[in-house]
Amino acid sequence: MSDWLTAIENDTQASVLVTVALVEGSGPREAGAKMRVTLDGQVDTIGGGHLELRAVEIAKTMLATGDTQARLERFALGPSLGQCCGGVVHLAFEYVDASLNAVLSALRERRQQDSWRLTALDGEAATALFDAAGRLIAGAGALAPDTFSRERGTHVAQDGNGRRWLVDPCLAPRAHLTLFGAGHVGAAIVRALGHLPCNITWVDEREDMFPAQLPGNVCIAATDTPEEFVAMAPPGGSFLVMTHSHALDQRLTQAIMEREDGGWFGLIGSHTKRKQFEHRLRARGVPDERIAAMVCPIGMPGIRNKAPAVIAASVACQLLMVWEETAAAALAAPLRLASASAPPRREPRAAIHPL
Repeated sequence: MSDWLTAIENDTQASVLVTVALVEGSGPREAGAKMRVTLDGQVDTIGGGHLELRAVEIAKTMLATGDTQARLERFALGPSLGQCCGGVVHLAFEYVDASLNAVLSALRERRQQDSWRLTALDGEAATALFDAAGRLIAGAGALAPDTFSRERGTHVAQDGNGRRWLVDPCLAPRAHLTLFGAGHVGAAIVRALGHLPCNITWVDEREDMFPAQLPGNVCIAATDTPEEFVAMAPPGGSFLVMTHSHALDQRLTQAIMEREDGGWFGLIGSHTKRKQFEHRLRARGVPDERIAAMVCPIGMPGIRNKAPAVIAASVACQLLMVWEETAAAALAAPLRLASASAPPRREPRAAIHPL
C-alpha cells in the first residue's frame, strides 16, 4: 500500500524522502503524498509533471553532494513550472540517514496503527515518531517539541523558538471490507483493492480457493461458519457478499442486516435476485430502510460488462466513493484523542503552532 515506505526497505542505496508538506490552492497531489528518490530512480509519486521533475533533481543533487540538511522548498506551479494546476506546493526534502531510517523501520511495523512523524526543517537534524498517545516510538524524542497538533493532516508548524517542523500523520487505513466469496470475482476484487488504503478480511469455506500470494492488506479466513465474521467486523465496516451459494448469501445478508452499526453492504446479483431477497428479508422483519440501503446489483451505473476484472474495477470505484465520503464526514467532526489528556512525556519546552 505504501511503496515509498516498503519498496526499498532492504536497499542499501542512499535516498531522499520527498513529502508534500503544504498545498495552497490546486496541486497535483494532496499534503502527505510522498516519494523516495535514489541516484538510480524513484519510488512512488508526488503527482508527476514538472514539479516532480524538479523535486527529483533537487533530491539527486542532495545525494550526489552528500547534503543531509532537511529543507522546505516552495514551488509556484503556474509561474515557475508552467503547470495548469496553478497553486503553490511546498515540498519537504529529508535525507534518509540512520536516524530517519530507524523511524521508517518503526513505521513499517506500525502500518495498522496511527503514528505521527516529526522532522525539523531548520537547524540541528531531528526526526521522531510518536503514537496516538504522544509516546515516543523512535527517533530523537529529546529534540522534538512536547506538543503538536494531531487534529490536522500533514502540515508545517513552528515552535516557540521559530524552528519549523514537518508534522506528518501516518494513519492506519480507516476503510475495512469484509469480503465473502473467493471465486473469480472475489479474487479480482482483492487484486483491484490490493494497493489501495483499506484492509480486507476475505472469507470463504473453501481454503483451496485462496491464492498463495496475497496483498499485504488482506487477511484470509477459511471457515465453516462465515456468519461469525459479520459480527467480528469493525463498526462502520463495509460488507460484500458473493459466495458460491444463494442460501449462504441469504444467511450472510440476514446477519449483516442485524448489525445496526454496519456500513456499506453490497450483494452480487441481478435485479431479480434483489427482489427475491427483499421479499425474504421483509418476511423476517427487516425494516424497509435497511433493505433499501442494500446495494444490489453492485458496481457503477452504466457498466454492463460482467467480466470479473471489469466488475472488480467498477466495485472498487464504488467503494472508494463510499470510503472517501465517510472519511470527509469524519474530518468534519471534532476529533477527540486520548492523547489530549495524557500526561506530558517530560518537562515542557516549546509547543509548535501551525504556520
